[in-house]
Amino acid sequence: MGALEIIADILSIITISLCLILKIPQIINLVKLKSTVGINLYALLLELTSYTIMTCYNYCNNYALLSYMEYPIILVQEIILIFLVLKYMGLLGTNSFACFGLYLGVTGAFLSGLLPKTILAVLAPMCTPVSASSKVVQLIEILRTKNAESVSILTWFLSAFTNFTRVFTIYMDSADVTLLVNFSVSVFLSSSIMFSAMYYKNPKKS
Repeated sequence: MGALEIIADILSIITISLCLILKIPQIINLVKLKSTVGINLYALLLELTSYTIMTCYNYCNNYALLSYMEYPIILVQEIILIFLVLKYMGLLGTNSFACFGLYLGVTGAFLSGLLPKTILAVLAPMCTPVSASSKVVQLIEILRTKNAESVSILTWFLSAFTNFTRVFTIYMDSADVTLLVNFSVSVFLSSSIMFSAMYYKNPKKS
């Protein structure tokens, strides 16, 4: 194994380790403030969609587990985060649980092979605009409200950093252009949200 491969494996382990806590600062912030000001629900749902498709895409293509293990880890945290946002927005109910059941059913069908992976091959390239859109929507929410009190700066720093490391590890593992473009765009947008959140963390009182 060459030096670059060893570095790639080390970065993968660091990335996966950081992803274990990626959304935790945001979750803690929400529980503490019990407020969703500055957080956009649609952005979270778009993000969930992107993470789910990429998990299924990597799994069904038998890519090395270390190259995508953060996706299922983040998915669990994302679901908890969406649950809390729905709760504090007063939107928890029969419809939200029914949608979650449908989500689990479709995801399970992809992972088990009931739905062909050719569908994932079509959906995967769309994850770049979907993921980008989720971050653009979140960025606009912060700029619109001029309030990032509920937004965790640490979460977005970790997001930018882990996406940056993934550009290198994906290049070494598969050089999959779809994945490389996806992560490169994510680095830029996650950084933009982080800096915007820093600027609007303490909104001026009118």
